[in-house]
Amino acid sequence: MITKSSIMLGLGESDDELKEAMDDLRAIDVDILTLEQYLKPTPLHLTVKKYVTPEKFAFWKDYGETIGFRYVASGPLTEFATTAVKNQAEYGPKFVQEKLE
Repeated sequence: MITKSSIMLGLGESDDELKEAMDDLRAIDVDILTLEQYLKPTPLHLTVKKYVTPEKFAFWKDYGETIGFRYVASGPLTEFATTAVKNQAEYGPKFVQEKLE
């Protein structure tokens, strides 16, 4: 079984907190990780505390691969989670298989 988790960034998390969360996910053998920028969908939702730079997303992608994730999608507009769910029947398994080979 392939396992996946996602983390939204920009809600006030520290680098140490993100590193710890990523390490915890690898400790339980999560295979795929997506890191995405939190964007406030309505005025009633939480406020964005920080916009993460593309360079920082690249850093976290590299870190995730270094600690053993089989695939890391990391970027301000990463839509892997949404796309995988929408296209699971037709595209999801093929996409995941290609990324893990």
